[in-house]
Amino acid sequence: MRFFNNKLSRINFLILLGILTYLYTNMSNDNGYVEAISKASPSVINIRSAKNIETRLFDGALENDVIGSGIIISNDGYIITNMHVIEGKRLINVELDDGQVYKASLIGFDERSDLAVIKIVPSDPLTPIEVSNSSSVQIGDQVIAIGNAFGLGKTFTSGIISATGRDYGNPYLELIQTDAAINPGNSGGALINHKGNLIGMNTKIFSKTGSYAGIGFALPANKMIEVASEIIQFGSVKRSWIGDFRVKAKRFLLNNELAYGLEILELRNYGPLFNSEKIKPGDIILSINNESPTWENLTGALKNSFPGDEINFQILQDSEVNNYIVFTEAIPVK
Repeated sequence: MRFFNNKLSRINFLILLGILTYLYTNMSNDNGYVEAISKASPSVINIRSAKNIETRLFDGALENDVIGSGIIISNDGYIITNMHVIEGKRLINVELDDGQVYKASLIGFDERSDLAVIKIVPSDPLTPIEVSNSSSVQIGDQVIAIGNAFGLGKTFTSGIISATGRDYGNPYLELIQTDAAINPGNSGGALINHKGNLIGMNTKIFSKTGSYAGIGFALPANKMIEVASEIIQFGSVKRSWIGDFRVKAKRFLLNNELAYGLEILELRNYGPLFNSEKIKPGDIILSINNESPTWENLTGALKNSFPGDEINFQILQDSEVNNYIVFTEAIPVK
């Protein structure tokens, strides 16, 4: 072809092709954000809560107003938000995407995950958000945070997943970290992926000023739905239990090497850990979920699980090391 009659023309063509490809890719990404936002937006709502005593200020606002966000999870009016958005409050107003305002009732909450479930009675079926498997998220995935930032109304910010499994001082949470802007008012809002599906609920930020500093956290969607389902069914979250027993730290020789473990001193109730009757006083716990055998790791494993979850134990019994998978149960009612 005469167009490629010299080397410079071919180079210019390749450069032009690269520019066009870049522009097309970025246009596609922009459209992807638009589609994701359009899909998820109707499922994210604004929340304003206040104390029972209606003391109105000069601008008509309620005294001690708390601004937040929420996520619709059912078409009949169940909504998830952060507990700290409605904590100590009784008057909860919910504004839907179409501007309709409803009074909401509190169904229940879970303090350790900072999650609450509220309920409205809508005049028409709502649009629940579509949920993705949050355990499949990866560092670098593109995300969008949706919420009522500073009470300005629904706001959308974009970023990536910066880290996963953050505990922020609470081993129960295993939060998703993102650099998408999260500000006061975003609490209880949605963190969605590029498909517009929920992967987490915006929960807290790390900041010395109280405003966005590039580090925000979201409760993973899988944990959200698990906690919310228990609250809707039981009014609260069932605590995990493996039995009543006493242990003490012990150092001993194992294979001629100094080892450390938790010796079981007493069994007060044959719960899931002991119902096989193979575990007895005198046995020594060597590891808990492949972690060192400390009291903190043992209680942390229980706090970080729900009834039906499994905890892995390695136990020394009569000079023999055995592995046990224990399925937790709800704490029995006494």
